Amino acid sequence: MSLLQDLVIASRTCAEHGVIDAYGHVSVRSETSPERYWMARAVAPELITEADLLEFDLDSNRIQDGGPAAYNERYIHGEIYKARPDVHAIVHNHSHAVVPFSCTGCRLRPIFHLAAFIGEGIPTWDIRDAQRGSDMLVRNSQLGQSLAQKLGSHPAALMRGHGSVVVGASLAIAVGRTIYLDHNAKMQLQAMQMQALQSPGQLDEVVYLDDAEVEALSWQAYVRSWDLWRTQWLPRLAAEAAQPQITSS
Repeated sequence: MSLLQDLVIASRTCAEHGVIDAYGHVSVRSETSPERYWMARAVAPELITEADLLEFDLDSNRIQDGGPAAYNERYIHGEIYKARPDVHAIVHNHSHAVVPFSCTGCRLRPIFHLAAFIGEGIPTWDIRDAQRGSDMLVRNSQLGQSLAQKLGSHPAALMRGHGSVVVGASLAIAVGRTIYLDHNAKMQLQAMQMQALQSPGQLDEVVYLDDAEVEALSWQAYVRSWDLWRTQWLPRLAAEAAQPQITSS
């Protein structure tokens, strides 16, 4: 299986799980040139095929001139790959469950084992720290650098009023973290609501994973989840490819 096919599967999987919408995107660092990365043209992730994939340098310039438009926010990816040699895949998402944590004083904390990575710290980036009066999109390298700096060595960063960026050493890890970050946000809200009903004013009684548990779960690479998602998508992609192409006369 090729890396590009995996990128298509990663994009489709994130869309199917509702963690990215028509405006989210996934990228992967090139296997042959670490100074390049692959990402789709500006198209909804649910529709991506291998024919939509484009190659970029780390300044987020296209390797091949011309062709279809690229995502405006590709600078998120290029600047993080520059700053983080350990990162080989990135997901920028608009999870509806996560966004409220980006614009309130309630911080995300790990509530179940598959989201233990949250315990490594999830900082919040406010675009106003880099540019006032923006349209909230990371449209240039300056904004991408600011976001990458806030991300630092963490596995993810929230983007105030926008979404989040999640990174990993592989597509499996980046996609797994993205999906389970969304699940954790939903579970955390449920636990806080339950605690508030039972003991008003005592939200600190929600039991989260402690530092030792977070460290003990650092091995998690979401291999079984990724194998499942890939196995589910392979026949669907093959069926799509077998459909006759309709051409206009």
